[in-house]
Amino acid sequence: MSIEHAQSCSHIELSYKPAVEVTLDVEGRSVPARMGDTLAAALWAAGITALRETARGERRGLFCGMGVCNDCLVSIDGRQSQRACMTKVTGPHTVRRQGFPVRLPESATGEAPILSSDLAVRTPDLLVIGGGAGGLSAASVAAEAGLGVVLIDERARPGGQFFKQPGEAHRFAATMAADAQVAEGRTRIDRARRAGVEIISNADAWGAFAPMTIGVTTPAQSLLFRPRRLIVATGAYERGVPVPGWTLPGVVTTGAAQTLLKTDGVLPGRRIAVCGNGPLNLQVALELARAGAQVTVVAELARRPGLGDAGSLLRLMTSDIGLAWQGVDMLLEMRRRRIPLLYGQHLTRIEQSGEELAAWLGQRRFEVDAVLMGYGFMPTNELLRALGCRHDFDAERGHLVTQRNEDCETSVAGVHAVGDCCGLGGARSAADEGMIAGAAVARALGCAVDPRAVANARRALLRHRRFQNALWRVFAAPRPRAEREEPDTIVCRCEEVTLGAVEAAVGDGVPTIGEVKRRTRLGMGRCQGRYCAPMLASLLAEQQGRPIDELAFFAPRVPAKPVAIRDLVRLGSAAP
Repeated sequence: MSIEHAQSCSHIELSYKPAVEVTLDVEGRSVPARMGDTLAAALWAAGITALRETARGERRGLFCGMGVCNDCLVSIDGRQSQRACMTKVTGPHTVRRQGFPVRLPESATGEAPILSSDLAVRTPDLLVIGGGAGGLSAASVAAEAGLGVVLIDERARPGGQFFKQPGEAHRFAATMAADAQVAEGRTRIDRARRAGVEIISNADAWGAFAPMTIGVTTPAQSLLFRPRRLIVATGAYERGVPVPGWTLPGVVTTGAAQTLLKTDGVLPGRRIAVCGNGPLNLQVALELARAGAQVTVVAELARRPGLGDAGSLLRLMTSDIGLAWQGVDMLLEMRRRRIPLLYGQHLTRIEQSGEELAAWLGQRRFEVDAVLMGYGFMPTNELLRALGCRHDFDAERGHLVTQRNEDCETSVAGVHAVGDCCGLGGARSAADEGMIAGAAVARALGCAVDPRAVANARRALLRHRRFQNALWRVFAAPRPRAEREEPDTIVCRCEEVTLGAVEAAVGDGVPTIGEVKRRTRLGMGRCQGRYCAPMLASLLAEQQGRPIDELAFFAPRVPAKPVAIRDLVRLGSAAP
């Protein structure tokens, strides 16, 4: 559902180029699209949410909106297995739903496979992986100190999830608060470019090899990076919770809905249910309401704050009063807009009836066009783990945390990690950590940095961490458990493994996570267990009465992101 008219914005003026319209051939149907929009947004705006068919004959569509789940795969101009959420419209494409099994080319190309030694190699002073708040900050500081810095980012535009950047032809209808985020993101991107950072967009870091080699595929070539120092700032992805119906087209993460709106100006629907845990759900609900959507309910898993939360609320105020008042303003605006905010509620089921979805909260049913799901985040730490960086398990958050020193250096010398990829702390903390890590790398390589700026970043980081700790105490909630769901509930989206199959595989109580993987194929799909592995690790640990550690999860493997073999063959011999 497109937003047809941009709303005026009194706080920050944003201007974009006029849209260039093209026509897509989608299953024989002519679909209008705008150049520069993601294909997923163009299809969603036309009411097309089912994009591929699984082995069981079920339809799937956009879910994560950031290239993690691989449920939005389509065929584009004959190229199979293209992620619609990560692919920009560049012309009048022919788009086909991807069936199962995937149709392979009728004949081979005749090109020989290549070895890693055949790939072009680049050796910058510093390689930064990730173009969000932490990566941009680290790259800017290091480049300003005089280092040669390359930053790679998997999206078409840097900015990350917090500083999402609209397309040039965006139908702008976001909020003034979101405008401020967009503008700050532009400022950070401009700073990096002025400092001389080489930003390579649409670049997938598909492999990490000790001690410090990164395999990357870009639109122009495939190559290896062997930098003198490495900073990983790959962020996080939203935690999915398996409930009956969570794989239906029209069910998306909260972040995916925000990306549709802020990047391409597309509403996920007119009637929307937002379910999960954390402040992002409140922010996105308001952004969608301001853009014209009817938010029928916001279901928050945490209980309503009470007198017992006075200490945490006070720490919020004293840590960052500006952000704390933004939270108060959000709650007041939700009340003014009469958006129902229900505390202590868990999404229990999603059903489909014709073109509509029904979100169930216990016995309460809400008929909607789209269901948004956001139950916190999981660090994108696969590259760090592949490099051998040590991790601890955070039992409160339910995820691994990278071990780092005060300069954000990991247990692997020369490898730094910043932001949510090594433990969730928010964009402000990520930017502070980026400053600290970038300065540390510059000093290690013989460049001077302003010690006052580093000291200021350390003080700000402590303040932002206090704020985040207090915030998540207010939003503290028990993590939903798949064991409470029905046996036929899908827990592995990729391989369609059900809860019943998992329970049968762990029936003897002693298998390792790898054995369950071999028995069920859980975690063998394209997302490599990013959604199902945390659930299985928790289930096995509880059943076997042992704590969770790094070995409780699947071992990281190459490729960390799907890479077409023909792309490696076709691009591997290109010059750097």
